[in-house]
Amino acid sequence: MPYLRLLSCVLGVGGLVNSGCGLISSDVSDFDLTLPDKSFTIDATSWQIDPVMTTAMLAMSCSAAPSLCDTAAQKACAMGCSGTCSMSTETCDLKLAVSLYQPVNLLMEKPDLKTITDQSVLKVSIDNVTYEVTSNSLNVATVQAGATTSGPQPISFTDTGKADLQAIMATFKTPFNVIVGSTLEVTSGDPVPMGKLDAVVHIVAHAGL
Repeated sequence: MPYLRLLSCVLGVGGLVNSGCGLISSDVSDFDLTLPDKSFTIDATSWQIDPVMTTAMLAMSCSAAPSLCDTAAQKACAMGCSGTCSMSTETCDLKLAVSLYQPVNLLMEKPDLKTITDQSVLKVSIDNVTYEVTSNSLNVATVQAGATTSGPQPISFTDTGKADLQAIMATFKTPFNVIVGSTLEVTSGDPVPMGKLDAVVHIVAHAGL
């Protein structure tokens, strides 16, 4: 499944941390930062694929002019598409970009953090990040086409994804986005993409002060 990367939200959170009863004391070393499940849906209709144009593209010979594949992809698909020439088949492949996000606001999801008055940065450890495919009618592979998972599976991070997640959760006053991304590849002989996939990402973490 998709790599995971994170971006800070442009909207900061101010004025939410003030004097309180100190539910989180200064010697806390194991505060649960497990996030509520984050749901994502990959829906083939979002690419606005033209079945006739796509079928023609995937059968197109590109040995003489590989750049024609990308031009054909733009005609076959309106959103998030590109085309490349396969060196093995010398026909065009269609690449479909996946970029989905869910917002996270730790002060809302972990209200006890609002009581921290003298510490602005947490020491965060990521225990694990997993995903589950709960339903799948996609006819192209993310996991196997049409398949779901039997339980949580480890997610693949970008090179800096895990460190980025720890860093942004450490500055807990700033909302951020969990972004799941990937590229689906459709090759000669594959069906025109249809259907959708529903998945859930689980982020388990803990922190200290």
